[in-house]
Amino acid sequence: MAALRKLLSSVLLAVLLISETNAIPSSAPYSHATHHRRTVGRRALKLEHYNPPSTFETFGEGLVQAATFAPGGLDTEARTYAATKLKVDYNTVEFRSGFTRDKARHGYVRQKINGIPVANAVANVAYMDNKVVTFGSSFVKPSCNIDKIADPKPTVDLKDVLSKIEEQLEGKYNNQPISLQYLARPDGSVALVHAVQIQNEQVNSWYEAFVDAHSGELLSATDFTYQASYRVLPIQKQDLRGGLELLVDPHDPIASPNGWHLLRGVATTTTSGNNAIALKASQTNLTSQSADGLIFDYPYDTSQEPATTINIDAARTNAFYIANRVHDLAYRYGFTESAFNYQVEGDFSKGGKGGDRVYISVQDSTGVDNANFAVGPDGLSGTARVYIWDKTTPKRDGSLDNAILVHELTHGITSRLTGGGTASCLQSLESRGLGEGWSDALAEWTEQKDGVVRDYVLGDYVLNNTAGIRNKPYSVSKDVNPLTYANVADDFEVHTTGEIWANTLHNIYAKLVEKHGWSSTAMTNPDGSEGNIVYLHIFIDALSLQPCNPTFVQARDAWIQADFNRYGGANKCLLWKGFADKGLGVQAGNYVNDFSVPNDCA
Repeated sequence: MAALRKLLSSVLLAVLLISETNAIPSSAPYSHATHHRRTVGRRALKLEHYNPPSTFETFGEGLVQAATFAPGGLDTEARTYAATKLKVDYNTVEFRSGFTRDKARHGYVRQKINGIPVANAVANVAYMDNKVVTFGSSFVKPSCNIDKIADPKPTVDLKDVLSKIEEQLEGKYNNQPISLQYLARPDGSVALVHAVQIQNEQVNSWYEAFVDAHSGELLSATDFTYQASYRVLPIQKQDLRGGLELLVDPHDPIASPNGWHLLRGVATTTTSGNNAIALKASQTNLTSQSADGLIFDYPYDTSQEPATTINIDAARTNAFYIANRVHDLAYRYGFTESAFNYQVEGDFSKGGKGGDRVYISVQDSTGVDNANFAVGPDGLSGTARVYIWDKTTPKRDGSLDNAILVHELTHGITSRLTGGGTASCLQSLESRGLGEGWSDALAEWTEQKDGVVRDYVLGDYVLNNTAGIRNKPYSVSKDVNPLTYANVADDFEVHTTGEIWANTLHNIYAKLVEKHGWSSTAMTNPDGSEGNIVYLHIFIDALSLQPCNPTFVQARDAWIQADFNRYGGANKCLLWKGFADKGLGVQAGNYVNDFSVPNDCA
């Protein structure tokens, strides 16, 4: 027993970080960022979700490696740095994933105890020119009481309790690999769990369940589905009041070199391709070309209900177009094969797992007045379900509201880029709120038609209400939208929280466009210096830098570092002033506003 205790002691992992003089540490973690309970399913099952507190540091120009440092590949370097930084055994750090984009390299690792990975203990390190520029960690420090670490040998066979877990989560095991992992618990203990995916395609639920390997109880679950639970519905970018247009060859030849209608080397003539498939009810219920030459020309009859044949075809065509357009846009700004994007084939030999195009189910029968997106980790397809809205006569179709689709698809971008493709690193209440904010912000970005930054109201068309479905319009005017960081504490709900972050980003966007101007070709040409281009580069870059389950403060720090990485800090003071104006100044934390900026920005 003494020998066992000595062995276990050697793998207890410390989370205390080495202090560097040029580090800018985020504020101490707080409860909403680590621990919450949520109700899932029709049976109102109450699930506990715990994320070990995360730390995050940015290092500006970067930390020069020790003289003994010898590059050995991202796998080795990320493990070595994390082990050294956290003062743990190299063999207790496991490489999870990584990629290189532009000059930056991103490595994601996770903690192991007794040779078993810890599901909710991860770290990420980013390099620029072999210098470390960011480090985030949610590695856990188990209690000094060794008995709080569960025995590594299971005593409950998952197959004996799987039916119970399926019933609890109202789904079925989806045949994805089952693994044995440790799970850090709020009381400082570490449970041994079977990790198994439970899915229900009919209602679009998808969980990775963590089942105690000694008791058989369901302890927690990662929720891969993002529910756009707005007051009535999400926003649209353009709606039918603007009229449909026949666009010719809209694919981006860089992002989709084989077009949108080539699947495993075979040309398609339906709303199905390498990046996405738009369907109704089943994979065989697609829209076919209306004329030879891949012409999908289906007008929408606003006098008829959405479920008429021609309107269904218009819905599938628009959903297919938007999904591909978002794929191409995000690709241009860094959401590529190696960075865990959604595509089917070999991802053109550029990395990634492939086999995971996006499914869009239009006029989905499982809901109304809503939309959602089950993200899926790299290698497994994400599924968006878009519903009919019944607040008008005739009813209106969410698949013809572009911002609904952009909002949902953005969940796939943010969830995969945060944490290295696992889709499990936006699970805390605060980080899910950030996710809703990013989704609104990208939808708004795609809607901009010039350099004038106007107030932005969501959902006025389908809701048929000029006030829209948010509490306040997104605005640079504090009279119109006075929300600040401190308001997070007022009503901690993911969509309400998302409004605060989205309004903060609305103001950052306005400042960048005011300073750098606006580009009309930003969606297809990310090489310009205009403000909307700079904004989206920082937006996307920061997602890969931030830690698992980030807080507002950590997301802010990732933006500051992303600007330094790409633009040498040219926008540092602009960003700091923009964040500080919304209460996210240098000393912000624990939902207490701070309006200060660094001394060199005062």
